[in-house]
Amino acid sequence: MAPVMAVRGGDVLSFSFLCGRCCEVSVAPCRTVPEAVIESGIVSPNPLGIMCVTDTVPGKGIRLDGWEFCLGVVNVVEALQEFWQMKQSRGADLKNGALVVYEMVPSNSPPYVCYVTLPGGSCFGSFQFCPTKAEARRSAAKIALMNSVFNEHPSRRITDEFIEKSVSEALASFNGNREEADNPNTGIGAFRFMLESNKGKSMLEFQELMTVFQLLHWNGSLKAMRERQCSRQEVLAHYSHRALDDDIRNQMAMDWVNREQNSPGALSRELASTERELDEARLAGKELRFHKEKKDILMLAAGQLGSMHSSNC
Repeated sequence: MAPVMAVRGGDVLSFSFLCGRCCEVSVAPCRTVPEAVIESGIVSPNPLGIMCVTDTVPGKGIRLDGWEFCLGVVNVVEALQEFWQMKQSRGADLKNGALVVYEMVPSNSPPYVCYVTLPGGSCFGSFQFCPTKAEARRSAAKIALMNSVFNEHPSRRITDEFIEKSVSEALASFNGNREEADNPNTGIGAFRFMLESNKGKSMLEFQELMTVFQLLHWNGSLKAMRERQCSRQEVLAHYSHRALDDDIRNQMAMDWVNREQNSPGALSRELASTERELDEARLAGKELRFHKEKKDILMLAAGQLGSMHSSNC
């Protein structure tokens, strides 16, 4: 199979897939300047090093944040699965196996939309106009493959240097002081605590973890915990080791059922807003799990409301 190659100035990141068993990589350093955003005392980072489509390159591939991906004649669906099988064979901790999961949005006419979820939980979607379901699947696989490959670059790892630089940028962005960075009960201190707790992990792995906290913030759960006098450090320590599972989703869905009962129309407004955000992020080639999980939770809440109304009839 032809190699997947990313080029940015003098930096080259090249992966060669050989029958799904071997992956050779050649890398050179590149900059790492993620923007840390501290919201409501909890970290809500910009996708750290997770790329967005900025342009297409006719005859070559896709340009993402200045990196030019030359896919050649790669079968992207096959290559994406081979990539994750290779990672598993080399000792990657994939708790749910190496299977890449595709989900088509039901539709009887184009454009067709497809989502792909990677073994760690990251989600991407078709970002082009897709006249067929097969093309939608390839489009989703393409952006997922490029992010998976780029995630192997050494600069995508959380290191001491990366942590210091990220915390300094956060302090500068929010006019903070060094004392805040050393106090885990402040927003920036919580950010540092999260980074240090995940030292050695990649940006995609960190983003997967942060999705849990983004959802807790969106759902109002973090605010409720603070009102119960839970410290930020206690919350971070607990949810840092808690996977996003059906129990969390069901609880958040019930929260939205209660909101809808107290304020009719709240659920439909939030769902409409979430669907717009999901579409915008998908077309921009962004990582989608936060938006996708929001939509799934709201749809779950709508289903629970429908069941409640049926049982009352």
